[in-house]
Amino acid sequence: MRQYSSLRRNLTGYAFISPFIIGFLGFTLIPMFVSLYMSFTSYNLFTSPRWIGLDNYTKMFFDDPKYWNSVKVTFLYVFIGVPLRLVFALFVAMILNTGSRMVGTYRTLYYLPSIIGGSVAVSIMWRNLFSNEGVINSALTAIGVGPISWFGDPNASLVMLISLSVWQFGSSMLIFLAGLKNISPEMYEAAGVDGANPVRKFFGITLPLLSPIILFNLIMQTIGAFMTFVPAYIISKGEGGPMDGTMLYSLYLFRQAFMFNNMGYASAMAWIMLIMIGILTVAVFLTSKFWVFYESEGGK
Repeated sequence: MRQYSSLRRNLTGYAFISPFIIGFLGFTLIPMFVSLYMSFTSYNLFTSPRWIGLDNYTKMFFDDPKYWNSVKVTFLYVFIGVPLRLVFALFVAMILNTGSRMVGTYRTLYYLPSIIGGSVAVSIMWRNLFSNEGVINSALTAIGVGPISWFGDPNASLVMLISLSVWQFGSSMLIFLAGLKNISPEMYEAAGVDGANPVRKFFGITLPLLSPIILFNLIMQTIGAFMTFVPAYIISKGEGGPMDGTMLYSLYLFRQAFMFNNMGYASAMAWIMLIMIGILTVAVFLTSKFWVFYESEGGK
């Protein structure tokens, strides 16, 4: 009787978690292994996969200059956009870390771009803002800088894409703000008594105590930046132009999979992206011991 009761409780528990288990197996784990198999095949959606071994990876590394261009553009996008977003998010969080009655409203307004920033509508709006007759060029002309060909210069188009990424700083800002709220005001008061100015307080108190949060935001935002797709697709109209200046890795993967029907090659690209993100994440964790401060470990 006791064994029956225990079995019944276990079955009840499994029934409650079964939606997650089924979803994880059906939409994550099994598709991952299928894509790993397809990365070693030639598959175009219309014929059966044909085993070709490492040919997709050989082509990727040695015979596809567009692939390496997408890697370069993506790394520029990540290594420039993510730090700028975090710096801007921390700056706004420090401004909002006050006792103003309007702080709640400001938090909501600043967080909205993060909710809608990856949508098609916002990407279209961003494209219109930077068009030849858009607001940005009108403002540049008004101050005498002159219009910029945002859609004719690959460097300018990447700057436009990065600026959209920085604009989506709301989620990082809220996390920084929560961290700032946990820093005791007494620490700043004690530092002020010792003669510390605001700059020394920032580098001596704020940054060290926020370093675990900076680590979290850095990893999450880096992973998200590598997977950016919608803005690049909409702004470049799916072409990655001009001159492949906005051809992010995810966009090139999409074109290989659904425009050229090279599903095997796209699967290989996806696994290389996973490996690259994993290596960067491990590297950040390994270097974190030199700059992340944990109070429970005495700052080590």
